[in-house]
This record gives sequence, C-alpha cells and structure tokens, in this order.
Amino acid sequence: MEHVPPPAEELARLDRELAELDARRAQLLTRRAWLLAALRPPTPTAAPGWNPSAWGAPPSGRPGAPAQPWGYVPKQPSAPRSAQNVLLTLGGLLLAVAAVAFTLVSWGSMGIGGRSAVLAAVTLGALIAPAVLLRRGLAATAEALAALALVLTLLDVYAVHAVAAPDTDGLGFTAVASAVLAVLWTAYGLALGKLRLPLPAAVVLAQWPLLFWAWAAGAPALVVGWALLATAVLDGVIARWGKGPGVRVTACVGGSAMGFSALMVGLALSTTASGPLGAAAPGALLLAAAAAALAGAWRAPKGFARTGGVVAGLAAVAAVGGVPAAALSDGWRVLAYLLCGLALTGVVRAGLPRDAARGVLAASGAVVAGALVWALPSLAAVLLGPVTLLSDVWAGSPEGFRSALGSTLPWSELAAAPVVLALVAGLLGSAYRWWPSVVRIAAPLGAREETPKPDAASSAAGTPGAAWTAPPGAGAPWYTVAGAGARRRPSGAALRGAAGAGALALGWGALLLAGVVLDVPYAVAVAGETALVGGLLALAVRGAGSGRGASAVPVTALVGAVSGAVSVGLLSLASEGAAYAVFGALTVLFAGAAVRVGAEVPRAVFAVASVVWGTVLTGFAGRSLDLDPHEAAPLVLLVPALTVLLGARLRRNPVALPVELTGALGALVAVGLAVSDAPFLALVLALCGVLAAGAAVRPERRPVAGYLAAALFVLATWVRLAASEVSFPEAYTLPVSVPALVVGVLRRRGDPEASSWTAYGPGLAATLLPSLAVAWTDADWLRPLLLGVAALVITLLGARHRLQALLVLGGVVLALDGLHELAPYVAQVAGALPRWLPPALAGLLLLVVGATYEQRLRDARRLKDALGRMR
Repeated sequence: MEHVPPPAEELARLDRELAELDARRAQLLTRRAWLLAALRPPTPTAAPGWNPSAWGAPPSGRPGAPAQPWGYVPKQPSAPRSAQNVLLTLGGLLLAVAAVAFTLVSWGSMGIGGRSAVLAAVTLGALIAPAVLLRRGLAATAEALAALALVLTLLDVYAVHAVAAPDTDGLGFTAVASAVLAVLWTAYGLALGKLRLPLPAAVVLAQWPLLFWAWAAGAPALVVGWALLATAVLDGVIARWGKGPGVRVTACVGGSAMGFSALMVGLALSTTASGPLGAAAPGALLLAAAAAALAGAWRAPKGFARTGGVVAGLAAVAAVGGVPAAALSDGWRVLAYLLCGLALTGVVRAGLPRDAARGVLAASGAVVAGALVWALPSLAAVLLGPVTLLSDVWAGSPEGFRSALGSTLPWSELAAAPVVLALVAGLLGSAYRWWPSVVRIAAPLGAREETPKPDAASSAAGTPGAAWTAPPGAGAPWYTVAGAGARRRPSGAALRGAAGAGALALGWGALLLAGVVLDVPYAVAVAGETALVGGLLALAVRGAGSGRGASAVPVTALVGAVSGAVSVGLLSLASEGAAYAVFGALTVLFAGAAVRVGAEVPRAVFAVASVVWGTVLTGFAGRSLDLDPHEAAPLVLLVPALTVLLGARLRRNPVALPVELTGALGALVAVGLAVSDAPFLALVLALCGVLAAGAAVRPERRPVAGYLAAALFVLATWVRLAASEVSFPEAYTLPVSVPALVVGVLRRRGDPEASSWTAYGPGLAATLLPSLAVAWTDADWLRPLLLGVAALVITLLGARHRLQALLVLGGVVLALDGLHELAPYVAQVAGALPRWLPPALAGLLLLVVGATYEQRLRDARRLKDALGRMR
C-alpha cells in the first residue's frame, strides 16, 4: 500500500522541488549566456588582467556582459610595504625590551619622583603619539607605538605594585589592575577607532578580573566556575556586538576557553557530589552554561549555532542527570544521564532555530552513543566469553551463566547495561514502527537548505556558488562544480532501515545481558540463546522473502543469527548433552532457513552454516566413542559425502557451490585429524578421492574435481606405500604412469592430431626420470638393465609409430643409462692410457668435424626435420 503524505508535507515538498527547478533554470541560462559570448570572435588585443593561455577565450567588452570565466585573472593590488612593517615591528619590540630592562634593572637607582616622572612621561607619550600619527596617515607606525604603549601600561602596573603597594595581595591587585586596564584600553580603542590592537587587547585583559578575584578570595571551586562562566558570557556579548573582526575573534576564543573551563568545573563537582543536594549547585552552574550557550546559538551563523546547541544539550544533560545520578550506585548512574539525553529530543517542538535545534539533537545522540559505548563491552564479553571453554571441552555443566563465561567483569556494577540497551532498542523500534509520524514531527528540522543564488560573476566564472551540474546520463564536464546544496543525504527508507536494524541488534544484546546480570542457570542460558538464534533466523527469512531486497533489518538478523550461533555453540561445549542438543538444533534451524528463504545470498549463508554445524556434530560423535583423532577422521567425512550428494541434487543451483566447498573444507579437517597415523591418512585420502570422483561425474565439476580425484588417489597410494616401508621409486611412479598413459591412448584415439608430448610425455617422464636418477646411484645391475630394456622398447615404439615424445625420452634415458653402465670401464681405460692421448683424440675429433662441418650441419637439419614431422 503506497503511503500518501499529508497535504502540508506534500505542499512543502512541491515548493522545494519548484525552487530547485528555478535555481537550475537560472544556472543553465547563465551558462548559455557565457557560451554565446565565448563563441564570438576574439578581440585583437587582450584586456588588462586577461590570461589568454588560461582557457583560450578572451573577455567580453560589451556592457552588461556576464563576468569572465576562470581564465580571467584580475589585476592584483600592489604588494604591502612588508619592509616597513618589519622595521616598525622590530623597532617597537626593541623599545619594549628597553622599557622592561629599565623597569627591572635601573628602577632602583632613581628616586620615587624620578621613577614616576619617567614612566608617566614615556607612557603618556606612547599613548598620545598614535593619535598624531593617525592624523598624518602613518597607521603602521601608530600600531607599533600602540603595542609599545600596551607593554608600558603593564610595566606601570608592575611598578605600582612593587613600589607603591608592595604589601597588597598579588592576585587581588592583578584582578583590579586587569579590570582597570581593560576599561582604559577599551576607551582608548574606541577613541582611536582606526587602531586594530587596543580593543582586542582589552578583550584579553577582561578575561582575568573575575578569575583572579575568586582565586584571591579563596573562593570554592563552584564560585570559580561561576566566575569563569560570567567571563564567558561577557565574551559572548562582545562576540555578538563587538566592533571589528579582531575583537570578535578574540572574544570567541576567550569565551570558548572560559566556557569550557566552567563546564569542566561544574561537571567535576556534579560527578563527585555526595548526594542530590550536593549535585544541585553544580547543576545550576551547568544549567546556566547551557542557557548561555543556547542564547549565543540563537542568532549565530550555522556552524556556531550547531556548536552552541551541542554544548547546551550536553550541559543540560550533565546538570539535570547529575542530581539523580548522585543518589544512585555506580552501575545505574549512566541510566539517569541517558534518560536526560533522550528527553532532549523534545527540542523538535520547542521552537528553537533550526541549526540550534540540530545541535541539541546531536548532543542527544552523543549521550545515547556514550551510554551504548559503556554497555557494549559487556555484550562483547558475553559473546566471546565462552571461548575459554575450548581448553576444557565437556568438563561439566557450570552452575550459572556467569561461571560459563569465565569473565572477570564486575557484573554487579553493570546491572544497568541491559536496561540501557533495551531502552534505546525500544525507542529505535518505535521510530521504525511509526516512521511516518517521526518524519512529520522532524520535518521542520530536516528542511533542505536552499542553494545560494549565484551572482553574475560567480555564475559565469564557474565558481562554487554556481553549482554547475551535468545533464542526466552525461559525463561530468570540465566546468562541473558541486554547490552547497548538492550534498547527498540518506533517504528516508535507509534511515528507517537503520533504526530497525539498531533496534533488533540492541534488543538481542539486551536479552543476552539480562541473562548474565540475573545469572540464570546454565541450561536456561543455553536454551535461551538457541531460541534467540531461531527468532533471528525467522526474521531473516521473513525479511529476505518480503521482496524488499537486502534491507538493513534482515541483514542484521542474519549477522546476529550467525554470531549468536557461534556464541551458543561455544557455550554448549561445557556439557556433552548440551553440545549435541545445541549443534543438532543449529543444524536443523539453519537447514530449514536455507530451504525457506527466497534470496540467494542468505540461502547460501544458511546452507554453509548448517554444513559447518553438522561437521562439528560428527566430530562430537568420534569423541563420544572414545576414538583417537585419526580414528574419528572417517566419521567427519560423512558430512562432505552428504554435500556431494546434495550438490548432485541441486545441480546448477547457486547454493550448490558454496555447500560443496564447505564440505571440502570438512574433508580437509578430516585429513588434518588423520595426519598422525599414516594408514588412516591413506584411507582418508582414498575416501576423499572417491568423493571427488563422485563430484567429477557432473560435467560442471569435472574440470576441477577430476584432477583432484586423481591427485588424491595417487597421494593415498604413496602414503600407503610409505606406511608399508616401500622404498623403490617404481612403486610410487608406476601407479601414476599407467593411468596417465591410458588417458593418453584414449586422447590420441579421440584426437589423432594431438601431440605425443601432451598424450604420453607426463606418463613416461613420471617413471623414467625418477628411475634414471635412482639408477645412477645404484650399484646393482638389475635396475639399470630393466631401465635400459624399457627405454629401448619405448625408443623403438617411437621410431615405429613416429612419436616424438617416445623417441626423445626413450633415447635420452637409454643413452644416459648406457653411459652409466660404461662409466667404470671408461674410467679404467682412461687410467691405462697415456695422458697425452685424450687431448690428441679430442683434437682429431675436432679436425674431422671441421672438415665435414657442412655435411654434419645438413645431417642435423635432416634430423631436426624428421623429429619435427613426428607427433
């Protein structure tokens, strides 16, 4: 059933779409105007500031023509007088250093009158000089002297305290002095409005009076927090109505620092309070900070408004939640803060500005995320804790759920964890269930920002404000620029799916944690987790078959079912009966899910998981029968045999391949179990070869399974021979060579044009070459004789049937075998001959070959051609 939105919502949507169409039309018309101007013939001379190599289009000189594109480079203003500024800065710095040195070093050599006269005269002159310089247009020099005057006023304060009032409290004197200097420099900056330094300096000086006053009075930390907050509020006022960007930036920085410090003081006092009454006073400070941040965010720009909303929301949660949290134990305090954070969602009806309200909602999300971060480690401990049971399988059923986990977590302090997860899951589930109502309530905060209308210059020049976009289906052109409103946001369906997935995952985790917190009996915990896996499987099957595709909820259910199955499987390892019951139930549940589900990917996952659980069951059977690992290996092959039969039943179904591959992994496990005993290993390898041969009967599996079956059979034969202590190589090579030669004969019958190397080469080489290698180290005569006879027969067959592989392999082996037999006699003859005879014979041979070189070359070519004509 299609959802029909309310009239108000539909009207707002239509207005937004019409506004977007108008903005798009304006962009295209502006672009069209520039293209028309660019297609006109270029002017002979380039205008000033035009870079003809930028894009190859000169600017238009017509009145009212659109501004030039990116290639237009406006004339840059003249460089600032950097040398003058450096000199003035260095001069002011040196004067300030001299003043400090005079005050600290030469001050004691003058009387009180001289001291006062010198400092007063220099300070007064430094304050008056900027006014005179400004009237003459020397602004940089005036700034340098103003900086010197600022340093001198600070030195005046130090001098007054050191001489006139040495017994006064330093902190209190500093508080009064900073207040006085802030007022004086404010008045001075307002009087000389062209100077940029005095007013920011006054803002910096205004940061300290209240703080130093509270510090000097020995005020408690709460009063210090109020002093910091009052200073931050003053900075906010200055940032809102201050004169000039320097003043506002300085006030923003100072207000941020002071406000953050006030929040930290209030938060520390609230979290360490001994009771609700003790947390009320810090809560008032935090509430005042929240009100100040919200007031500052009311008319602030977008980024500052959202930041202010976040700060206000977090401060309000800390203020209100800290009072009940002080009366609760450590394990339940997070629940008080979570409830306050969830209450912030009421801001959607509070009438706040949109950006500030979004910031408050972000603060609510941060509080919820923090509560989940606190609770999720305990859930991870529940899921992964049963891993400790792998070291002691079937040791006996533990008394309770906690003892089965082997975890050292303080579960009594985590009692609120399942409540936190359940509360958040309930809210997410409610949002998933009544999503249209949620969208309608949050519509004012989710309104799309309007794309800023580009001016003529930015539109024609292709600046980011123009927000050029390509037509549908077209590639992005060179002028494509993403505008401010082009950001993609997740769709409503995606957000709803995320809410449903979060509700499902957190609800499942809440049930698991509840069992641990209550420390239910072991049997109840195992049964409960298995039932949860069944419920998740039902949700996954229902969601995957509803036609909505791979939405978030069924995918989350699938992942949770697999994760829960692994966890409960590990948990069941403590008891033999529980292990059989759990893995049997898991096998049936996942197999049933694989049969019922309609989508291919979930079906493959469920089928693979069912095969894995069944393989584990066969391993349990071997342990129950008190079989050694190698004796239990044939039992493990039962599941791979079933997967082969199931694959033959499924044929080309997409699920068949994952199931068969999982069965092959089970066969690999069986081979690993049998490695310790050679006869059993040979048996297991042979059985695996039978299974592979059974799979090779199917044409789609034959290219892989056929070779695998042959390799497994050969390997089984070799292992069996090795276990029987058979050492001669022919016993290992002939079982390979004979089938290979049979296959070669069949190949040549079906394809007479096939090469003899492809048909017979592997089979002959598998036996001849290892036998030749052993014959060269064999002192007996029987093996070389038999090898020579076989090589001779092969060579004659190759010559008779014109088969190149037989002729070459047989001839080479025959020659090397004969050389091996003649080698002792050749060595005896060589030892009896004079030493000069071998070089003479070699020289004679070279002379004969050289004299008949052309004939030998023709003979070699004829031999090569003859071999080439063979198959």
